[in-house]
Order: sequence, then structure tokens, then C-alpha cells
Amino acid sequence: MIRILVAEDFGLLREDLCDTLDQQEDMEVAGSAATGREIEELARSTPFDLILMDIEMETTTAGIRAAERILEHKPEAKVIFLTAHETDNMILTSMGAGAVDYIVKGCDEGELLRHIREAAAGRAALDDRVQSLLMKEYTRLRRSERSLLFFITAVSQLTTAERELVRLLLGGKKIREIAAKRCVEVVTVKTQIKSLLRKFGCTRTREIVDLIQELDVAHLF
Repeated sequence: MIRILVAEDFGLLREDLCDTLDQQEDMEVAGSAATGREIEELARSTPFDLILMDIEMETTTAGIRAAERILEHKPEAKVIFLTAHETDNMILTSMGAGAVDYIVKGCDEGELLRHIREAAAGRAALDDRVQSLLMKEYTRLRRSERSLLFFITAVSQLTTAERELVRLLLGGKKIREIAAKRCVEVVTVKTQIKSLLRKFGCTRTREIVDLIQELDVAHLF
């Protein structure tokens, strides 16, 4: 039997989910909860195999926070998130919390049960969109990792004047504004920008600004 805990703050939906699961020959509801705090307490005191976890309960991310805390103590636990919000950000956030699957509320009953059985067997039935999104994020992170290593090397080669120049560029300043603020000729700023572009391997200052923002390292300047 697949022992399932259900966390859902909407009473009628929670009861409907529990009834559906209990009707299955290979499933049983080990307990249900309406808040993140309740499901955490239940997970500590009740043997279970899998949790169907609503993301939005007492707060918009209560399910995610509860899952993170549960998985800290029971890393072998399987969590499937239930949510009405199928945004890319929500999918990445929930999967990043350690969930094995992600299901949108209102999906076909057979689809829900299939996802549960697959997850319980260790074969997460992630749909094509989620798989594609996760692969894109993995690729982005790998690219960012390589970019960060290159970036750190480039930053170590910057002069004090070049660091100040980057800081001004991050502030949206134009070449003439930078020259006026630093009390130097425009040609001097252009020369420094050429050096900056060479060190960062860029062709435009906008590329440097975008890279710094993407890596979230503006605080270094």
C-alpha cells in the first residue's frame, strides 16, 4: 500500500482527494492537514510514503517551506506538489525544494493517480513541459557557473578606475556623464571602456552590465 499524507487548505478539495485515494486498492490516506505547520507535525508522527502537498495554504509558499523542513529530517520522503499556478517560476521553486513531481489542480483523476504510482515507484512522471523547463534551467546554471569563473578572473584584473567605471555603468550613466562626474575627457573614458571590454570579452558595455546583473554580483562594485 502507498501511504499518503494530504496537505490542502480547501476543505472540500481535501476531502475529495482523500476519498479518491482511499478508493484505490493500492493506496491509503495516512492523514490530512490544512496548513504547512500541520503537515510538518503529521510527517513527524505518522509513517508515510508520499505527501500530496498544496503549495499555497496559510501563505503563498507554505507548502514549499513545509516540504523543505520535512525533507531536512526525512530526505527519503517523496513530495508531489499540488497547485493552481503553473508558472515557470513556481515550477522551478517547487522542484528546487526537493519535490519529485508537480501536478496542477483539476487534472484528470487518472492522471493524478498515475503520477502518484510512478512517484511511489521511484519513477517521477514529470510532464514534457516541466522536463523541458528543468533542462533549460540546468543549462542556464551550468552556463552561469562558467560565466562566473570567467567573471571572477576578469574582475581580479580591473584597476580601481575601471571598477569605478563599472559602478557608474551599472548606475545607468552615459559616457559624457561619466567623464563629467570624474572630471576627465570623454576620450579618456572611451579608452578605459575599451580596456574594460577587452578584459570582459565583450563588444558593448551593455553586455557587461547584463552579465553582472545575470550573475547577481553588482555588490562587488
